Amino acid sequence: MKNLLTLISNPAKPVLTDDLASFYASKLGSVTALSWLSEGIAVDIFFDGDLAEAKEILTPELGTENFDFGFQQANQRQKKLLIADMDSTIIQCECIDELADHAGLKEKISAITEAAMQGELDFEQALRERVALLTGMDAGALEAVYRERVRLMPGARALIKTMNANGANTILVSGGFTYFTSRVAEVTGFQVNRGNILEIKDGQLTGHVLDPVVDSATKLNSLIEFRENLNPHEVMAVGDGANDIPMIREAGLGIAYHPKPAAAAAADIVIRHGDLTALLYLQGYSDADFVTE
Repeated sequence: MKNLLTLISNPAKPVLTDDLASFYASKLGSVTALSWLSEGIAVDIFFDGDLAEAKEILTPELGTENFDFGFQQANQRQKKLLIADMDSTIIQCECIDELADHAGLKEKISAITEAAMQGELDFEQALRERVALLTGMDAGALEAVYRERVRLMPGARALIKTMNANGANTILVSGGFTYFTSRVAEVTGFQVNRGNILEIKDGQLTGHVLDPVVDSATKLNSLIEFRENLNPHEVMAVGDGANDIPMIREAGLGIAYHPKPAAAAAADIVIRHGDLTALLYLQGYSDADFVTE
């Protein structure tokens, strides 16, 4: 029972069945146990044999399915540190794009955001360019955007509160803005949040971001900082864009969540169908273990 394949469906549209679980168990061979974490949503298949070989053989077929999957060593699945991106990972939007929409500039700024997320532009340069376009915006727009447009990703609160309740450290590090990271951290339970600071004078955005800029290096360095005294396999990182690649690669388990192609290529496990509770199922938590309050 040293290796593990976990199959995970979108909780809003469960598609897993006993037959599907048995089908993939039969392909693994040397299966020692099959255990449902959530009926129709998440199932563990424990097996002996070569983990890397099983992953190489089955990944192409599993990749065509309408559910997610992850291969791991069974005794290394539970994590003690989570480093997470915010925009389009913990929340459903890109905050700077929503600020731009508020100012009637979404099309122009969203194009820059997309290029940066794909890794086609230098992150800091792209950030400063976008923020400059917001010069003169009333600072009250920040509250309006947070109140009207920022929505948590399904499963975000359960993910953070459950990991906190089980003794993990949860760290939110965003190339977005502290105005939003602080509020998202408060409602989800992240213990630490880091982001960029928008300069505001006389109640208006100046079009500048204060130094130092939080970028991919900051995310990587935060992971290194907080993993002190932990084993590498006890660290999980999750993100969706090019800016998240260094921390995804450095983590014991790097997760690309509904990602851009470059982030997906860098990750150990890709979540394309499920919500953020997938990160709990991967750690062996069942529905009964979830903490939401």
